[in-house]
Amino acid sequence: MTSSRVVITHPEKVLFPDDGITKGELAAYYEAIAPVMLPHIRNRPVTLERYHNGIGKPGFFQKDVSKGFPTWLKRVEVPKKGGTVHHPIVRDARALVWLANQNSITPHVWTSRAPKLYHPDICIFDLDPGRDEPDVLRAAALLLRDVLDELGFRSWVKTSGSKGFHIAVPLDGKTHVGDVARFAHRVGADLVSRDPAHLTQEFSKADRGGRILVDTGRNAYSATFAAAYAVRAKPGAPVSAPCTWDEIERGGVGPTAFTLRTMRQRIAEVGDLWGDMKKTSGSVLRFT
Repeated sequence: MTSSRVVITHPEKVLFPDDGITKGELAAYYEAIAPVMLPHIRNRPVTLERYHNGIGKPGFFQKDVSKGFPTWLKRVEVPKKGGTVHHPIVRDARALVWLANQNSITPHVWTSRAPKLYHPDICIFDLDPGRDEPDVLRAAALLLRDVLDELGFRSWVKTSGSKGFHIAVPLDGKTHVGDVARFAHRVGADLVSRDPAHLTQEFSKADRGGRILVDTGRNAYSATFAAAYAVRAKPGAPVSAPCTWDEIERGGVGPTAFTLRTMRQRIAEVGDLWGDMKKTSGSVLRFT
């Protein structure tokens, strides 16, 4: 299989054994979804979540692509203790397909874009439930939307493709990452104070007591979240897909509602539900 000048090696390799989804099918998905995915992932440093032997075997995360990458693949050099990391950057469908050819099922991305790595253009709240309680999860997402609305911020929602929801606030790209992280933590604390029986900021599962973790750590420098439209390494190949607040209110969408095999029809019906996000980012003020 060849796509955008990327040759897919071993396209017959089964990555999702329960569903028979192959690497070739994964690559075809990312090529097809590229027109709506690229605006959300473009220029963000990417961490690859790779599964050489499919999701039935342990995978691993890879940040650095110093070796074995094509010369056309864009990268960004990020300092780390004792050296640097060269993260891949996606700018076109070819790069998305290349990631899939590395058996990378999920691209995890930063909240900032190169070259402004210290100034995020999005703030992410990750609601991570400890129990399968759809009504409680839905209520938490709607409460967070209302809290953000009270503060004057319009929010957007997507399924995580795992257990919860991701709520996003577009930023003007002028605020330092530390200030964004502190803002997110304060909002999370406010949210928990309104429903401590169901919500927590305790990161340790042992301390959560089955409550939903309001994870604001996605906003720290170099932290990542599953990119919009990314496939997750779970049975059924669920997708982290934008949805509407109306769908959340009606209970019509759950964390794994959309999959690799249903997403193209979803796009044909509703388009990119996050497509207008950038148009609103100018109205979001810097945090102080």
